[in-house]
Formats: sequence, C-alpha cells, structure tokens
Amino acid sequence: AGCGWSSTSSSAADDTSAEAVELNIFAANSLQKALPEVQALYTEQNSNVTFGDTQFEASGTLVQKLKDGASADIFIAASKKTMDNAVDNGNIDEATRVDMFTNDLVICVQEGSDLAVTSIEELATNDDIKTIAIGEPNAVPAGKYALQALESAGLVTYDEADDGTVENIQWDASIEGKMNAGADKVGTVASYVKEGQADVGFIYTSDIYRYDGVEAAFTTPADSHKTILYPGGVTTDSANAEVAADFLNFCLTNADAQKIFSEYGFELV
Repeated sequence: AGCGWSSTSSSAADDTSAEAVELNIFAANSLQKALPEVQALYTEQNSNVTFGDTQFEASGTLVQKLKDGASADIFIAASKKTMDNAVDNGNIDEATRVDMFTNDLVICVQEGSDLAVTSIEELATNDDIKTIAIGEPNAVPAGKYALQALESAGLVTYDEADDGTVENIQWDASIEGKMNAGADKVGTVASYVKEGQADVGFIYTSDIYRYDGVEAAFTTPADSHKTILYPGGVTTDSANAEVAADFLNFCLTNADAQKIFSEYGFELV
C-alpha cells in the first residue's frame, strides 16, 4: 500500500501547503546504519516529512515497548515471530504488514584473526574457540537463529512455546562451558568479539558492515535456521498511517533506497 507520492514527490514536497509530518520508527537493531540513510533520502524527496528519534533495539524489546503503550508509526522487526507477536498484541495493522528484507547469519571473529571456522560443528571441536557469544534468544532474533543453527549441528536442545519463547535450553557438553547466550542485542555480540571477550559470535551479514573490528569467518547454511526475514508494518495507533505506509513502500520500490539497503548486506524479498 502507499499513497502514490513516489512519482510526484518533488512537487508535493515543494508545496508549502503540505502538512508537516514526523514519523517515529521502532526498528531492529541491525538496521541502525542503513535506515537513517534511507530516511534522509525520503525527506529529500518529501520535505514535509521528517523522522523523530528512531529507536533501534532488539525486536523483542520493541514488541514489549509497543505492548506497554509506547508510541510509534512503524515497526520493522528482525523476525517473523516478533512481528506475529506485535500483530497478536493489537499493535500492528496487519493489512499494512510487508516482508522487506532477508539477511544471512554468520559466525564472526575479531578482525585480523587467524581463527578459521569451516562449520558450525567445529565450534565444539576447535580448541582455540573457548567462548561463543549469541544474543539472548527470547529478546534477540539473531540469538534465536543462532540457537537453531547450533541445534542443526546437534549442539543444543530446547523447547519452544507457541509464542516462540525458548525454554529448557540444554547445551551439549562440548560447548556448555563456552556459551555466553545473554547479549542484549546483536551489536553487543559484535562488541564482545571485537574486544576479545568472545572468540566467535553469531551476527548478521549486515552487521559486518555496521561494526568495525569484526569479520565473517563462516556463513551458516540457509537450511540450518529459519529464513531470516524482516517484516515491517504500520502501527494501529499511528496518526500518520498513510505517510507511514508510503515510507515502507518507498523502502521497497525506490532504486536509491534499495541500493542503500543492499550496501549494508540486506537483500530485498
């Protein structure tokens, strides 16, 4: 959906009668570099539209904030399940929901490290890997995907409730002493690896572009975890729903916006 401004945005933007609109966005932490550039591009073409202080946090944290009454016009999540939860909570207009991007899950190492990783299984057998960092699975989608990848390699078992909550995590003995599974966001995992607090960490391909000091050692196989999907949607209480929907449409249809997202490792659905 969209209000069709794309083709006439210049004249609309130059029209002093165009009502000033400020959009507030809640977005997955991994969009922290790409999204502001796209927002600036949109404002260039629609001068009456500006963006407030976009909140970049773990998707689960943002779902809870919306549930608790926080105000936003748009939510972009880093997993299908977290967006499902926001819809179920009544915070997202399901008619506006759209799948926006995919991403890859990588095992990262400190930049310049000679530590090689050629499989997920190797995390258990490589004596040089003493610490493994992942996001807290019930708050950080990258942590949930990491858990799935580790499960595919036989390194963990767990139960999953209907709402996606993970319970009864049992690490295999080969990695139990290595795991740090409490990072509050994917950026914290990257910082642990950069600072040497963890030898390896599970982050997204897009995070390699976002954070200095880390590099990808291994891209996990696509079939080792659920598809990494970023859905977006307009909130049910947005006072600017039409403009918000147009911005989501702009993200997916504007060639310059698409280029920005791809430069940061996001692939359009």
